[in-house]
Amino acid sequence: MNNENMTEQTTPELESPVTGAAEADVSAASTAPADIQDDLLDFDDDPLSATGVSRKSLVIFFLIDTSGSMKGKKMGELNTVMEELIPEIRRVGEADTEVKIAVLTFSTEVRWMYSTPIPIEDFEWARLRASGVTSMGAAFKELSLRMSRNSFLNSPSLSFAPVIFLMTDGYPSDDYKEGLKELQSNSWYKFGLKAALGIGNEANDNVLAEFTGTPDTVVHAYSGGQLAQMIKIIAVTSSQIGSKSMTLSDESNHELGEEDVFAAKQKLLGQQIQELVSSQTDANDIPFDTGW
Repeated sequence: MNNENMTEQTTPELESPVTGAAEADVSAASTAPADIQDDLLDFDDDPLSATGVSRKSLVIFFLIDTSGSMKGKKMGELNTVMEELIPEIRRVGEADTEVKIAVLTFSTEVRWMYSTPIPIEDFEWARLRASGVTSMGAAFKELSLRMSRNSFLNSPSLSFAPVIFLMTDGYPSDDYKEGLKELQSNSWYKFGLKAALGIGNEANDNVLAEFTGTPDTVVHAYSGGQLAQMIKIIAVTSSQIGSKSMTLSDESNHELGEEDVFAAKQKLLGQQIQELVSSQTDANDIPFDTGW
């Protein structure tokens, strides 16, 4: 792997991102419509103040396909919407959460945009160019390597599970299943919020659902306008859910395990994304394949 901007790599230590019981470590978006909230979810108005923790850390990982098929309007639109997106994410979490951004691009090679996650207040989007093939499996392995306390998730404060957002317009050109198997052994991946966006007619939604674990957190964009809408919906919604705290209990009012909490959190993300996506229409939008 050629990684021009990276510092020397370290051996990852796989460990759970959960620092205690299920309480106050995971969250649901305060903006989620009431009709899509699961009956098991118990939301706190200000849970962090009760725990005595002044601030938590949330890293948002963007995995972006920069292969040759993304050249032209697709990459141009993606660059534009990402530049517009950063100010919107800056409002997520407010004083309760330190939000950081990490961008991993993959084509023939995989590269990080910056050598470490950047605080959202300081993050500047570096415009991407497209060329080469789609080394998605290599990107999964690189993400697993960096997603550990020894590397990108080394915040001294308590950490929310990361948000992981995959964008691609085609089928992987390498053995993505091998890379995904390695990534699936990473505890941060297991507990992280995962979403994916297919771009254009060639993107394989089944592959993306393998990555997220559910088709509910996979959406598709067939035009520039849809691409802008979908990126903003997924990034903002998942960031909101990822940076708020919640608890989960069963009918007997006993707290359930951390895996149940994170499963409910991923379910809520899927419900909210699908509801927001279904409300987005633009009959005048031009498909990617029309004159592109």
